[in-house]
Amino acid sequence: MNFLKRARTIYILHRYAIKHNLWESVTGELHLLQGMSSVEKAHLRELSTLFLQQKRMTGIKIQVTERMRVIIAAQACLPILTLGIELLSGWTDIIIYPNAFQVSRDEADEYGFVHHNERILSGEAWSRGPIILSWDDVEQNLQALHQRHNVIIHEIAHKLDMLNGAANGMPPLHITMQIAQWTAALSEAYEQLNQRLENHHQVFINPYAATSPAEFFAVFSEYFFCDPAILQIHFANVYKQLRLYYRQDPLSKC
Repeated sequence: MNFLKRARTIYILHRYAIKHNLWESVTGELHLLQGMSSVEKAHLRELSTLFLQQKRMTGIKIQVTERMRVIIAAQACLPILTLGIELLSGWTDIIIYPNAFQVSRDEADEYGFVHHNERILSGEAWSRGPIILSWDDVEQNLQALHQRHNVIIHEIAHKLDMLNGAANGMPPLHITMQIAQWTAALSEAYEQLNQRLENHHQVFINPYAATSPAEFFAVFSEYFFCDPAILQIHFANVYKQLRLYYRQDPLSKC
């Protein structure tokens, strides 16, 4: 079975490889890839090729071009660069809106009361379901001024988090990692962030991270790849745990 799977992977990489000129153009636009070695970029191109063969991208009132597909694939595969494409299996669809989109749903609070909420989102990830993206936000993230935010990495982090079930800030950790150390580092930082916000003190991370442990993990994953220096300076223990989890060290590439 492994032989057949490997043979199919080789066939896909040979038959459907992302065109060189397109890959060079896209990676040149993505500032968060600038510190990567040629070997890492080559591996990312392979993962992106496999990703594009496994996922179906559908535009809602927007035409999805090949450039758009590669931009999404490259950023979606960055977090799993050393983890493997298998972590992004179990779901197929990526739905793309031209702009931020509105969602309406009924949600129960901690006391069991149901409230009707309407929100405007730039991205969303469903358990075992699609990822939904605002293309306007994806394009804004390509600009250096918005490099601390990355909607694609944010939603991929949610998908990784959901591999343990519901998103709760605890993705399946590697066997070499200590659950107690992960929990202590992230819980302490989460509480510190909430305390600073409650006391109206300055914070150096998007306050949305304080919404829930799931959003904390997703937002901090954005900073890990897009602005690792901020994370290292203000939340060194979290940076260390994310470095162990993603098996990458973005700070060394700055």
